[in-house]
Amino acid sequence: MHSATPSRVLVPLALCAMAGPAGAVDIKAGDWDLSVGGFINAYYTYADCDGNQAITGVALATQALGCGGHDKSTVIGNGLLPNALIVGAKSKQAGYDVGATLMIGAAVATGSSIASNSEVDVRQGFLTVGRPEMGTFKLGRDYGIFGANAILADMTLLGVGLPTSATQRGRVSLGHIGAGYSYLGTYGEITYTAPTASGFTFSGGLFSPVSNGVNAPSATEPQLQAQLAYAMPAGKVWLGAKTQKFDESVAGAGDDFRMSGVELGGSVDFGAFSLLANVQSGKGLGVLADGDSGDRKQTAVLVQATFKATADLKLGLGYGQTKLKDGVATDLDKNVSLTLGSYYKLTPSLTLVGELNRTESTPVVGDKARQNGVSLGAILFF
Repeated sequence: MHSATPSRVLVPLALCAMAGPAGAVDIKAGDWDLSVGGFINAYYTYADCDGNQAITGVALATQALGCGGHDKSTVIGNGLLPNALIVGAKSKQAGYDVGATLMIGAAVATGSSIASNSEVDVRQGFLTVGRPEMGTFKLGRDYGIFGANAILADMTLLGVGLPTSATQRGRVSLGHIGAGYSYLGTYGEITYTAPTASGFTFSGGLFSPVSNGVNAPSATEPQLQAQLAYAMPAGKVWLGAKTQKFDESVAGAGDDFRMSGVELGGSVDFGAFSLLANVQSGKGLGVLADGDSGDRKQTAVLVQATFKATADLKLGLGYGQTKLKDGVATDLDKNVSLTLGSYYKLTPSLTLVGELNRTESTPVVGDKARQNGVSLGAILFF
């Protein structure tokens, strides 16, 4: 791993480099090139929550989720990324490029000063095999394809975004997950990425189906995801889709439904300015993750503008909205989040981050819940 970047950590085959070069340990062992790298981050986050607290569903600005059951919350913990150690290996054998990646993550914040912080977050453990002319197959556990471009380009990937206490204690913050896009997810998968041709790249595959907490995954069908992307000198556009069948649970809760959605997005650079827009739309996509809002229809939009004020300082403004349909009474209608961020590269490996966030959750009928948050901290890639 010659450069430890978010794109290589989240989706090793992605071409987006966001963090710049950082140190890593590279070892030559016979026919194998081994690498060890990773990242550590921690942020002071403060949030206050007010307004309507009776909204049901994944209402991110309510006290229950946003402030840990209180009207205010303080956490010193991870941002959108966990802390992680990544080990990689690659070799060329019998004309094939083969490789393996293992990522082991851990959280900063817990709810106890004496309990062991032993929850391990293994997001990646996969092998790859391919040739330049045939493309690459990947088998194992890794991130999904659908939603990857949105989160990789989200400026809050290096920061916090939504300082949601319910997720930040023991895990990570949300960035614009739940208010702009649903999480790309981690799955057991078999995927294929075709060779790039005239700027176009296709990726697709089979994913082990997952539960939404109420409905069981289909016992007979895998989840399907696919994406077609086109790279230009100053930007990129992409079109993606995914689908999975959810069965009624063994307890009889919930009805069968099929999750299905599409995604369209793009990013472009104009000198020091960069713009991003991404739209996800479908049925059962989930606010945070696959199917967590049942079979409701939804649309999620992320719009972001960043400006490189200097070689080391980037400023950004990101707006995200996730809107649901077909709800009643106190059901969540939409989450809206606005983040203002400053990202200063103190060294090639260390970035200092400061963010302000405003999130609102609106029910189908009634007043909004509001969360205001501030985040200060740093992330180190090695």
